[in-house]
Amino acid sequence: MKRKLVFIPILLFLFVIISCTKERKATIAAAANLRYVLEEIKEQYLKDYPGADLQIIYGSSGTLTQQIINGAPFDLFMSADTKFPSKLEDRGMTSASAINYCYGRVAMWSSTLDLSQGLSAILLPEVKKIAIANPDNAPYGLNSINTLKRLNLYDKVSKRIVWGENINQTAQYTFSGNAEIGFIALSLALAPEMKNKGHYYVLPENICPPIAQAAVLINGWEKNGEASRFLDYIISSQCDHIWKKYGYGLAKKD
Repeated sequence: MKRKLVFIPILLFLFVIISCTKERKATIAAAANLRYVLEEIKEQYLKDYPGADLQIIYGSSGTLTQQIINGAPFDLFMSADTKFPSKLEDRGMTSASAINYCYGRVAMWSSTLDLSQGLSAILLPEVKKIAIANPDNAPYGLNSINTLKRLNLYDKVSKRIVWGENINQTAQYTFSGNAEIGFIALSLALAPEMKNKGHYYVLPENICPPIAQAAVLINGWEKNGEASRFLDYIISSQCDHIWKKYGYGLAKKD
């Protein structure tokens, strides 16, 4: 009996050591426009690092920022702009400066209308609803609205705008026919679910410049090195072809 009792504290000690050394799942907050590109990058990443454990939560950049401020346990935040990561930096909630990881483009999309005439398509009488993401939380929505205002088009169509919570919901409004035209991320127009199922028009850079998107590590990520490794991975040349596939411009590498 004494011999068996000797092994009990040893087993408990080993259990504690294993539990402490095992890394928890890396949790990533990502802007909704990244859904398809990140899922493809994640698939490639898990092939390169079979033991990795990642969870990606998608939403509007503003909503995710507020969740982080309220204590949501995210390790890495990938925004659709640079403003929201800066907001977290100003609050002392990040462990390093934000990193620019890509440049996104705004596109118009329609399941039925020929958009070759460009932005003037929104003035067509058959366009009853125009879907745009909430500009307070979604950078792509904000850039869309600012573009319409600069071109003196916003007041002409404002009563026809329906607001999506994020860019994915905005795309869904348009795809389902609840809006004749939607202002969405080019990456969604090139995604499998929407590609070749409608028409899209990329807003020219001279009227709607590419959107710089930044990522930042949240305080506490040190408990899980996976988040930092994934960030390094997405900005490496190994992922360039995936970013380009979805219409993103590449960030400069040091």
